[in-house]
Order: sequence, then C-alpha cells, then structure tokens
Amino acid sequence: MSDESGADPLEPQAEEEGGPIKSFLEHLEDLRWVLIKSCTAAGVAMLGCLLAGNYVVKVLEWPLSRAQFKKPTHEQTARVLLGTNQLGIVQVATNDPLAAITGTNHYVQLQIVPVTINDHQVLTVVAQKDEEGPEHAKGSIEIINLSPAGSFIVATKVAFFGGLLISAPFILYFLAHFIFPALKIREKKYIYRGLGFGAGLFLTGVCFCYFVLMPVALSASAQYAEWMGFTANQWRAEDYIGFVCKFMLGMGLGFELPVVVLTLVKIGLLNYKMLAAARRYVIVINFVLGALLTTPEVITQVLMALPLQLLYEVSVWVAWYWERQEKKREAAGSVMRDA
Repeated sequence: MSDESGADPLEPQAEEEGGPIKSFLEHLEDLRWVLIKSCTAAGVAMLGCLLAGNYVVKVLEWPLSRAQFKKPTHEQTARVLLGTNQLGIVQVATNDPLAAITGTNHYVQLQIVPVTINDHQVLTVVAQKDEEGPEHAKGSIEIINLSPAGSFIVATKVAFFGGLLISAPFILYFLAHFIFPALKIREKKYIYRGLGFGAGLFLTGVCFCYFVLMPVALSASAQYAEWMGFTANQWRAEDYIGFVCKFMLGMGLGFELPVVVLTLVKIGLLNYKMLAAARRYVIVINFVLGALLTTPEVITQVLMALPLQLLYEVSVWVAWYWERQEKKREAAGSVMRDA
C-alpha cells in the first residue's frame, strides 16, 4: 500500500529494522545452520594445522630463539660436540667435577674425540674456548617431550588454537549473517566499523605479543627459575606450546577492548561518565589478566597491563569527544529552531 506521493509508508520502518520477521522455529533453523557451518570451518582449519603441525611449532618456537638468557657468573656454558654434531648444552658450576676440564673460560667447547692408548681406541674430552658461545647460549633452552603421548598433546593444542585463529573470520561472518537481520541500520553501521577496526587491533595485539612481549616473558621465566634454584635449560613441549598460544590469544583479545567499548558507546549502552567511573576497576582487571596470562613476574605483567590500560584511556577520551560533538550539534540545532 502506498500514499498519493507513491512512497511506501512501511519502507522507513523496514529500513530502520533491517530484516524480515521470522518465526521462532525459523530462527532455530538458521541457528542450526550457523553452528554447522562454524563447526565445519573450525574443523577444516584444525585439520590443516594438525597436518602442518611441524611448521606451526617452528613458528611458535621463534620467540624462544629471540629471548636473552643471562647465565649466572659462577657457571660456565659448555657445548658438547661430537665432530660437527652438537650433543647438548650443559651448565658447569664451580664445584662441578667438569670444572677441572673446562678451565676458566665462561663459554667452552667439549669435543669428544677418539684417542689411541696401547693400541686401543678410547674416547676422551678435549676442552677449548667457544668463540660462538654467546650466540648458542641465547637458544640454550630446549623444548623436549617427556611422555609417549606428549607429541600428540602438542599437536592437539597446535591444531585447536591455530584452527580457531584461522577460522575466526569465517565464524564471525556466519554469526553476522544470523544476528544482523535483527539489528537496526544504525546499529549495523557501527558494528561493521567495529569489525574492521577489531580485526586490525587483534592482529596488532598478537604481533605485539609475538615479537615484543613473548621474548621478554620467556627470558624472565628462565631467570626467575634460576633465581629459585631450578634448572631452566629444558621445558616440556606441551607446557611451552600451551603457554605461547594462550598468551598470544589473550593479548589479541585484550586489544579488542576499544572496539567493544566504543561500539557500546555508539549504541547508547555506555557513556563517558560511566567509563571514567570504571577506570579504577579496569586497572585492576588489566593487572589480573597480566597475572593470569603471563609469567609470575612483575615486569611482564606490567608490559601487558600498560598497553591494555592505554587502549582503555583512548576509548574514554574518544567517548568524551563524541559526546562533546553531539552536544555542539544539539546546541546548533536548538539555535536554528529558535531562529
């Protein structure tokens, strides 16, 4: 039905509400297909990560190679070599029996070589200064497997976290198709913008954790273990992979804070006054997240909490700016009406 001007009176309402009206059963059917497509996308991505698990593990081990591991001054770092093959890296304390062989150099090579004694070949150890010691000491922590099922546990964690990361854009797309018909045009516009900025911020958080924060956290973890008197030159593979994946995922989600906050501000559920009043609680939450997702060491926790708090402060000031601009527009409109 249309009026004399030819305009459909229901068109503004349809434009405002967004999508067609469906029954409860139709919504359940749509939700079922969203779940099927989301699980399929996640399953395919996890299968791909499982088949390429060795490459994914190498990527996750890169922050460990960039970490700086300072050794105590009372210990020596010795590389055990058999020909050109490196058998391992050991720490030699001053009261260790090997100290009589390694001498006074901080970095030492222990070459295992054959020697003839009374027509018999025996193996002996020859010590010499290791010129490449500092470089090898950086990556002196080894990732090891201590159980028959350990490699399968690592592969499962790699497939789970990697699959979630790869399939996340597809899952969000399927969810958007299910939720957006119920939203108004104004709400859709802000959510579309939020998704665009959110993807960029998520990748920024993951990259910041991977390239900057992770090497610092791993170095701090090793130093803390040595300060406690534990040996920190070997880590379990499943523990290391789980820690790195959760750390990067948590940092990426933490960087989504401005998107969530500002989207709620635009929709009208939050405002500048509410955000400013919640500042003290957000500080505590950020440090709690830092304690849960990082190592139990203050520097790493602060390095994680500071960017999150900075992003929240940016959100608060953006909300203040938006409210100020809205008041100016309302004042200008009031003056125009009075005129």
